[in-house]
Amino acid sequence: MTAHQGRIARRFAALKAAGRAAFVPFLTAGDPDHDTSLALLRGLPAAGADLIELGMPFTDPMADGPVIQKASLRALAAGARMTRTLALVRAFREDDRDTPVVLMGYFNPIHRYGVDRFLADARTAGVDGLIVVDLPPEEDNELAVPARAAGIDMIRLISPSTGDERLPAVLSAAAGFVYYISVYGVTGTRSATEQAVAAAVARLRCHTDLPIAVGFGIRTPQQAAAVARVADGAVVGSALVEALAAELDGDGAAGPGLVSAVHRAVGALAAGVHGAQNGT
Repeated sequence: MTAHQGRIARRFAALKAAGRAAFVPFLTAGDPDHDTSLALLRGLPAAGADLIELGMPFTDPMADGPVIQKASLRALAAGARMTRTLALVRAFREDDRDTPVVLMGYFNPIHRYGVDRFLADARTAGVDGLIVVDLPPEEDNELAVPARAAGIDMIRLISPSTGDERLPAVLSAAAGFVYYISVYGVTGTRSATEQAVAAAVARLRCHTDLPIAVGFGIRTPQQAAAVARVADGAVVGSALVEALAAELDGDGAAGPGLVSAVHRAVGALAAGVHGAQNGT
């Protein structure tokens, strides 16, 4: 096990021993600008983040709803690119060697960067895992296999429509944790019931020993707590990006209260997760 693989595993193991789930916030790298994004990133652990998902900006984020689509466009307009995304992680690692960082996005920017170069640079920067929305297990040789060789976890997405017969293929190269998409459709649109999430998580536990984090449709501390009672982690993205967007000025630039407002939103959601009694 490499140090980078170990960071995710160690964090989930510590949380399990403490009897609580992980809170995993998502923000888009470079949104609304590079310096503000770095300030947001650096403050997430103190605000309550156990792991961090950082979106790789892309022009066509098909699995994302309008809130995160706009975040990608803001970041790209402000000069975001893969080298700067990795620079954010590298700068974050100057002060934080423990909080796992997962990059989430689409294969096209990785392919354009060059898979081998990307994996080498991501590992050097301190990236622990990857979630690539549009790369199925049939394409594992494109990224999952070399990522494993580079010591970076490939985190798999499971949806409500993923049947039991499909799960072994999807989970075959999975590492770090499994990300369960709790609702059909794009991010930030609907929410699943606690009963539906509990049933889905129980089904997945029959197929994997990896921690299971649940995302899509979690917007409030109460919803985050409900997920934390049945899963190993709760992922929140759109609600936090909305909190960020609410603090932009008329020109789309960061207002003076943006960083603190986002961190307050992270803290409230984290409190919901951390206050829930995890039964896993």
